[in-house]
Amino acid sequence: MRALISVYDKTGVVEFGRRIAAAGYELVSTGGTHRTLAGEGGLNVRQVADVTGSPEILDGRVKTLHPAIHGGLLARRDSAEQMAELSSHNIETIDLVVVNLYPFVATVSRPGVTLDDALENIDIGGLTMLRAAAKNFPSVAVIVDPADYDWVAQKLAGDGLTAADRRRLAAKAFRHVSEYDAAVTAYLSAAPETPPIAEPGEPADTLPARLTISLEKVAGLRYGENPHQSGALYAPAGAPPSGIAGATQLHGRELSYNNLMDADAAWRTVSDFPQPTVAVVKHNNPCGLASRDAIAEAYHRAYEGDTVSAFGGIVAFNRRVNAAAARAMEPVFYEVVIAPGYDADALTILQQKRNLRILTINPSPAVSSLDLRPIAGGMLVQGTDDIAEDPAQWRTVTQRNPSADELQDLTFAWKAAKHIKSNAIVFARDRALVGMGAGQPNRVVSVHLSQRIAAEKSQGAVLASDAFFPFADNIELAANAGITAIVQPGGSVRDEEVIAAADHAGLAMLFTGVRHFRH
Repeated sequence: MRALISVYDKTGVVEFGRRIAAAGYELVSTGGTHRTLAGEGGLNVRQVADVTGSPEILDGRVKTLHPAIHGGLLARRDSAEQMAELSSHNIETIDLVVVNLYPFVATVSRPGVTLDDALENIDIGGLTMLRAAAKNFPSVAVIVDPADYDWVAQKLAGDGLTAADRRRLAAKAFRHVSEYDAAVTAYLSAAPETPPIAEPGEPADTLPARLTISLEKVAGLRYGENPHQSGALYAPAGAPPSGIAGATQLHGRELSYNNLMDADAAWRTVSDFPQPTVAVVKHNNPCGLASRDAIAEAYHRAYEGDTVSAFGGIVAFNRRVNAAAARAMEPVFYEVVIAPGYDADALTILQQKRNLRILTINPSPAVSSLDLRPIAGGMLVQGTDDIAEDPAQWRTVTQRNPSADELQDLTFAWKAAKHIKSNAIVFARDRALVGMGAGQPNRVVSVHLSQRIAAEKSQGAVLASDAFFPFADNIELAANAGITAIVQPGGSVRDEEVIAAADHAGLAMLFTGVRHFRH
């Protein structure tokens, strides 16, 4: 029996080599793996070049691509004709393949990686051996994951691998190959040489004709949105998880599906603000949001935005949490708190709540160029809503211009509306959310809800709408609530009526020319 071992990740390979050699396997290996097994391990190992009769060439690019290797892998043991053909060419069978691949994903994830670096880390020989061994799994066992060394070695030293064992290992190998190919495809597809052409006023179609996605399970969850639904957290295969998927839990109970959904919404929201900002999220919508120079004060103002809805919510900070902020949170029940870090005394305070899930996260949010949403029978794909906007370019359409304070609040409210489900209306004052309406079938209901939540705090507040106002009744309702300035995309056939209603009420109104629907 022969085993061919060629691995980039050499974790556990020496001990595994010892165990299968003791089980009667002759070891064959390449380059660095050979040096590890023979040098560090002191094992008797043949070089692949001795088996093929050909040296490694092209700086190691070609070493296992040879009939003496692939004939030994692919020959059907139940075919007398194929076995005779092997014998006529003096080719011996290979019964076990242990391969893991060049770290392509890790390489292309490094800042400043060059195309040459990426291409040199595309594995060829290893992939080919994995495919060949997995194709012939009834006769050839294939291992791609060091986590399988122990149980495989144990079985090989005993009664051997079962047909089911071999099939499971083969499926794992093909899955690994598929994920690897998907990563290479994604990298090479990311930067088209010819810029796409767009019609005037329309975005360029930068989406690929064929999209391959490879995910691996990061964690199992107790259930999905509801107890009768299964749930799990997945992240892009082969790369360290980032964003909420890569957050580290410091304390508290196991995270749920809904916890992660809301935590992601909260973190995305605060990550969009350059100033110290805190968001309180409930059911995927910010019910509290505020920016301040001090993070504890930002929390106070965010909580005051809707003290009723805050109960059982998710709190996200875009700055390190200090003791003052932690103490401010003490009276309220929250499910999760997320921040880029915690002072030691702040963590001590928060950990007094046994069930509070405390997450720390890389302050650089995970950036993806695609937003994917499943629908029955397919997937909707769009670019992310990350357009750069400059309030100085917004157009005042009313007789009155906004004051400097109003413009500051309008800028804050406009960012907030981007993270609230459509039809989104935001009331804001002093860089804090004081009322909002979300997910309503018509916009005037969202204005009503914002007014009800804000109550007296709507006096002197500003309003942001994620899309244009189709009727002037929204403006009249806002003015009656005490709103003094409005920001919206514009573009309705009734814009003139809407502007006239704003002028009649003495409001300032700006058009951004950009819509921020979020369904």
